[in-house]
Amino acid sequence: MWGKREDMIVRGRLPFNAEPPPSVLASSEITAVDAFYARNHGPFPDIPAERWRLGVDGRVDNPLTVTYDQLTTGFEQHSVVATLACAGNRRAELLAVRPIPGKEPWEHGAISTAEWAGPRLADVLQAAGVDHDDRLHVAFAAPDVAQEARPVQSYGSSIPLSKALREEVLLAWQMNSQPLPRAHGGPVRVVVPGYIGARSVKWVTAVTVQSVPSQNYFQALDYRILPPEADPEAVAPGEGISLSSLALNCDILVPTEGDQIPRGSRTVRGWAIAGDGHGIARVDVSVDDGRSWRQADLHPAPSRWAWRPWSLTVDMRPGPLNITARAWDDAGATQPESPASVWNPRGYGNNAWAHIKLTIL
Repeated sequence: MWGKREDMIVRGRLPFNAEPPPSVLASSEITAVDAFYARNHGPFPDIPAERWRLGVDGRVDNPLTVTYDQLTTGFEQHSVVATLACAGNRRAELLAVRPIPGKEPWEHGAISTAEWAGPRLADVLQAAGVDHDDRLHVAFAAPDVAQEARPVQSYGSSIPLSKALREEVLLAWQMNSQPLPRAHGGPVRVVVPGYIGARSVKWVTAVTVQSVPSQNYFQALDYRILPPEADPEAVAPGEGISLSSLALNCDILVPTEGDQIPRGSRTVRGWAIAGDGHGIARVDVSVDDGRSWRQADLHPAPSRWAWRPWSLTVDMRPGPLNITARAWDDAGATQPESPASVWNPRGYGNNAWAHIKLTIL
């Protein structure tokens, strides 16, 4: 479906939501397009490139309408290798704490890394004569209609103007050196490295500079960390903590939960990622439920905005084996220990220590 691998774990067909097996993610620091996770809220719009238009308005001196040809030839082009992650990645661990009705049980794969290319959003905003006031926000609108929204509406989101003007934020029309596939927001999407994937709006058709965050359902009501006791169906717009920067996080991709593995030396592999612009300083691995730790080998990150692969060789002896991993960033911060400590009614932002349970034969 939609050009994806046959072994993708499909969480929903309409809207299409799917994640790759963890071992596929571990096979390359750049995720192939056919393995890149899919998170959507409605049917895919079908917009031929020649008919695509981007309106740029709001707090600008010269509102623009940009065509695909203008976007791809009239602005300087840039590329960035960036990891996108769904705010619900690793939700399955939160579901084991308490139920979260109506939300996909993402496991390890709602995260992927690609090389994105296109003009900087900042350059398009500058061409429109954007008002340089750091208190402003940049709202994105797209035509994909989400039935889950209250009321039903098309998708939208926003980021602070200060982030929108950063050099890493692109209006991407290429993914891994190919035209951006329709399934990933083609012909053009926003890519906001360092932020949750929900802010990298697909099929973007409008950019508005405004004094307040987007009032779209997915900014004002969803993608927010609510208090544990909150009723997500009864909260008012603006309640909770709006998600933006990715949290410091890591995961174990190989082996995977429940594997039965022959005894001997085996390499454990995974990824770690820090918050907006920070770096990974260390990953610790424990094979005795956190009583002792070893430092994993850190491999070079493909960019400042991408995950950092790590690995560690472990002598695996017969019997049950629990492996735990935690990351530290370059500011000395580390992850919370337990999924129970970060549980929230929509199941977002699980960045607890990573755990897998194996049987060694």
